[in-house]
Amino acid sequence: MTAPQDNSPPKLGIIAGGGALPARLAAAAKAAGRAVFVVMLDGHANDPTLESYPQTTLRLGAAAKILDAMRAEDCVDIVLAGKVARPSFSAMRPDWRATKILMKVGMKALGDDGLLRLVGQELEREGFRLIGAHEILTDLAVEEGVLGKVQPDEQAMSDAKHGLSVARILGQADVGQGCVVQQGLVLALEAIEGTDEMLRRSALYKREGVGGVLVKSAKPQQDKRLDLPAIGLKTIEESHKAGLRGIALLAGGTMIIDREAVLARADALGMFIVGLRADDDQ
Repeated sequence: MTAPQDNSPPKLGIIAGGGALPARLAAAAKAAGRAVFVVMLDGHANDPTLESYPQTTLRLGAAAKILDAMRAEDCVDIVLAGKVARPSFSAMRPDWRATKILMKVGMKALGDDGLLRLVGQELEREGFRLIGAHEILTDLAVEEGVLGKVQPDEQAMSDAKHGLSVARILGQADVGQGCVVQQGLVLALEAIEGTDEMLRRSALYKREGVGGVLVKSAKPQQDKRLDLPAIGLKTIEESHKAGLRGIALLAGGTMIIDREAVLARADALGMFIVGLRADDDQ
């Protein structure tokens, strides 16, 4: 007698940082009939709704415990999601496994992209399948063109394309994923402080006349399964407070969390959101 086959989708492990994305992924997986286990990164994961799923809290540097937890829970696919501010080596307190990973790249070359690539490689070496958040939430990825009701004018598009060129250079240096441009002037570059702080800083340098544009882009060398830049409602609010009139995103290389709510809020504030091709900076 043939045993019945289990056709349920493989169990999903979520390594969760801050923000709403990890919980949205967990909810989508559960709705699709997929079992979920969450590793909440201590000091980073901050969404209380994650506590309603099977989960544990571990520090970022506890690589061996994270791998052991995923294996003990029979996770097959793993997704890294949410904001994680990269700590110093001492604050990370790496265990033997994390130290081994870090030694492969060296602290001098420890940019965000290099570290994430190593993490992804270690997960795959351990037999897990690394997937991107956009593979679970298919509406996350940004497409080309104007996404809301507000149309960018010629100056706004010029600023957006200039910003995309600047963001590409930043990304190649593994520094950040965005910038703010107003009337051809770069007001701020994103580094370790993150998008919200960059936006607040950009407001200190804004010029008279039409407002600037926030530009977000994946790094040219970035594995799209890892840490694609994303915007959400908070990004819209902070951009508006900073006096910006729109946001430009790399199509296929950025994500929008809670798309309907984000576009509705941008429309209400008179802000545009546009997806740009990778060659629009040429």
